[in-house]
Amino acid sequence: MCHFASSAAANTRARARSSPGGVFRLPVLAATLLTALQAAHGQVQAGNADGTGQSGALPEVSVTAKGYAASDAETPIATTVLTADDLARKQAQNLGEALRGEAGLSVSLDGAQGQNPVIRGLQKDSIVLMVDGVRLNAAQPAGAIASFMSLGLAERVEVVKGPASVLYGTGALGGAINVRLPQARFETGTHLRTQLGYDSASRGPSGAAVANFSGGDHALMLGASLARPRDYDAPGGRVARTGYDSDALIGQYRYRLDADQQLRLSFQRQQDSDVWYPGSTRPHPVPAVGSLTIHSPTQARTLYELGYNRRGSGAQPVTLDVRVYRQTLQRQVNGWANGLGRDISLTDVGFATDGLDAKAEWLVHPRHLLSLGLNAWQMKADPDSLAAAPPQFNSLQPNQPFTDGRLRALGFYVQDDMQFGAWKVLAGLRHDTVAGRAAAMNNGSVTSGIDRSDGAVSGSVGVLYEVSPLLRPYVNVARGFRAADLRERYQNGPRQDGFYWAGSPQIQPEKATQFELGLKGESGTLEYGLALWRNRISHYITGMQLTGAAAVAACGAGQASACKQTVNLGHATLSGIDASLRWRVHPEHWISASYSRVRGTNGDLNEPLFQMPADTLALGWEGRITRRWSLDARALMVRRQDRVASTFTRGSEDPTAGYGVLDVGASWRINKDNTLRLAIHNVGDKRYHEHLSEGLRGREVIAPGRSVRVSWQGRF
Repeated sequence: MCHFASSAAANTRARARSSPGGVFRLPVLAATLLTALQAAHGQVQAGNADGTGQSGALPEVSVTAKGYAASDAETPIATTVLTADDLARKQAQNLGEALRGEAGLSVSLDGAQGQNPVIRGLQKDSIVLMVDGVRLNAAQPAGAIASFMSLGLAERVEVVKGPASVLYGTGALGGAINVRLPQARFETGTHLRTQLGYDSASRGPSGAAVANFSGGDHALMLGASLARPRDYDAPGGRVARTGYDSDALIGQYRYRLDADQQLRLSFQRQQDSDVWYPGSTRPHPVPAVGSLTIHSPTQARTLYELGYNRRGSGAQPVTLDVRVYRQTLQRQVNGWANGLGRDISLTDVGFATDGLDAKAEWLVHPRHLLSLGLNAWQMKADPDSLAAAPPQFNSLQPNQPFTDGRLRALGFYVQDDMQFGAWKVLAGLRHDTVAGRAAAMNNGSVTSGIDRSDGAVSGSVGVLYEVSPLLRPYVNVARGFRAADLRERYQNGPRQDGFYWAGSPQIQPEKATQFELGLKGESGTLEYGLALWRNRISHYITGMQLTGAAAVAACGAGQASACKQTVNLGHATLSGIDASLRWRVHPEHWISASYSRVRGTNGDLNEPLFQMPADTLALGWEGRITRRWSLDARALMVRRQDRVASTFTRGSEDPTAGYGVLDVGASWRINKDNTLRLAIHNVGDKRYHEHLSEGLRGREVIAPGRSVRVSWQGRF
């Protein structure tokens, strides 16, 4: 059988599964894994002995890891996949919440909407975020670009952990996250999928609907979602400014030219309104102002895409996919003076990206698949800012951090996927050129010496050996890079942390090299993954507080007392362990466990790296009690995080207490098309906050308390 063809076909048959997350002591995890392996091996043997040869489940697949549908168990890369059933069970309101606690993943946040996923200690600009393979480009001064990914409509979320620049170019230092939305399908007739939900902590209703219409060579998909979370309740009281409104609309039309060729036209839009970031609140030096909080009256993402796909045929098929797109992220980011009761800074900025993606896959041999690709895009931004001056802050004056900023990227890659008996080899090479330019920065005072272009070569080699389906050791070496974004290069001005930041137009790109040693296995009764990794980043981009003459030179005398500048560190090193396990201990019962451990070191100061996630353990169980009822429970335990960057932050990063929370749920399958779910999150009403929560000491964003969540899903 053709190895690659069977992997692609598996994509349409992938079974739903739960992706666990969390933390285990390694010896306990190893003992549990060995026990599960022995039991699973016996169950597999029993399954084969009964003459069926079936182990009960089909392998999980991912499109994002290789760029096409491939079995996760046969890929020498660590991945996480959340299926539609996983998302329904989690009842998450945004991507950060959905991925929280998964192996190797965590979340940073400055508000309910502003939850950013973190992969192996790397966050925001070090991760490529995509919706249906189209990257989201924008600076992230506050909030979470990840919350613009229309999670309420998503069918799958796929995560690649570790450098993924071979396929995704600049920014994929920590990995890539791809939210996959519904596609127009050639399924005759009309099909409708709906869901409704309610969360008691935020008193927030939500809903979504996706319809598919198809006849002949035409297919149309339309979808819409909305969410209205209000300020949520936490132990000790209601957390102000955590409510917001979110609306999304998607659509896609496909025209089938013939059996092998299709045209598609896609549209996506999400708008969030009245979003506040309470974690951004900082005291202001002028007593009348009191403190300043960042908020966004409105922000929106809009995508238009035109694509062509050709499916190959014959003994050596060549598959081709080409698309052009325009994507905009429009954001209002204002500074609210709590003492004055009004905004004293207004920023309206749009990040518009025009792009072209083209890729071809050539099945040279049944066990040899060659991929070629090109990615080209240009992002433009020209922020329109106004700021009020002390002491009265009555008059708003123009304040242009930079003018006509542009970031251009052009990348070419080749990837070879080979199989030699039990050996599987995945190798890739890519070259990128990224150029940044602006007409001026710092209110037009700087117009020269601000353009910069960088070239970078990325590569990866992964080798996996299949001893048996339950024993697949692998090794992977990957190199990625990240060029600075427009904000890091050109923006001079105050930011939400209370400092005045100076841009660095000549800052060098980060380059990362990761070594990963792992073990995978999958059968009908057991799925597991274990990865030990080390990632060394040179020219690590971060913000450093300046003092004295350096602060005056970078920020000016008036801002020297609270001055930071975007700089390159010599190097930073991150290492850790990801482990996950899902074991069917009974035909209708599964248990799960996973472990996340990250250690980061600032090589220049020989101290812990700033904002490293805490060790996390999650234990879960789910089981079918009757033909229609199933129950589940998940305990998340987070260790105290006291590894802080004292010197680098001048004492501003504090240790964070550990915590444990329990979620329980029940699902009632009314019939084959309707399911009702009731869940209680944070059963013990535990008061806690994440270590990566923004906020001054004692003012970090507290997580929601006990919450009852009800949801219904139906198909028509």
